[in-house]
Amino acid sequence: MLQLKKPLAIIDLETTGVNLGSDRIVEIAIVRVQPDGTRQIKRKLLNPEIPISAISRDLHGITNEMVKDAPTFKQVANEIKQFLDNCDLAGYNSNRFDIPLLAEEFLRVGLEFDFSNRRLVDVQKIFHMMEQRTLSAAYKFYCNKNLEGAHGAEVDAVATWEILQAQIEKYPQLGNSVETIITCIGDDCIVDFARRMVMENGVEVFNFGKHKGRAVADVLKAEPQYYDWMMKGDFPMHTKAKLTEIFNRTLLKKGL
Repeated sequence: MLQLKKPLAIIDLETTGVNLGSDRIVEIAIVRVQPDGTRQIKRKLLNPEIPISAISRDLHGITNEMVKDAPTFKQVANEIKQFLDNCDLAGYNSNRFDIPLLAEEFLRVGLEFDFSNRRLVDVQKIFHMMEQRTLSAAYKFYCNKNLEGAHGAEVDAVATWEILQAQIEKYPQLGNSVETIITCIGDDCIVDFARRMVMENGVEVFNFGKHKGRAVADVLKAEPQYYDWMMKGDFPMHTKAKLTEIFNRTLLKKGL
């Protein structure tokens, strides 16, 4: 069994779409696993205050009508924040989507949620590293069960927890703690959740566009208008917040 030093929260989101900068959560489910193995589950339908795309609606089955009277994220943000208190975070493809979008939602409502002291375990990353398949196939492969009700947030989050436990049993090299899992699969060296900036040799570098591979601070010094362009562009709020941190730090160094 996975040995936890602190609670582990397995998160799954259903959303209006897949754009981190503009889409919203319509359903959130969190399985909070305590170090003693006990579990608590929190699930909520949310009114995203924007239309749900047809593609997403067909995928998860949640309609605009179903969420029109549901609370908004702002109304439940403190409750979710408290439920995640002192937790490491996990999910399926969570490092690239669920956690970045959750971070965006917190930023939109002006609620500070510190991700820096939390370990992030992406079960999909383990699966792709070892087997390379989908969540339903992973559930069949590791748990030998068919995933009934896939794309329902609670079903997917619970299945992800079961898969993680099965992976611990199947792959001894993962160890049995969050720390040993991260050591085995590697930590994502990212600056922002959208991966527009990454860490290379301890330096933030751009991971897209004409300045890909260049140090962010060097670009901002030579071309400060690039900062303005990004801040006005359709980038996630978390990306803009991290860019502003680097920009302010760069300005401070120039003033010394």
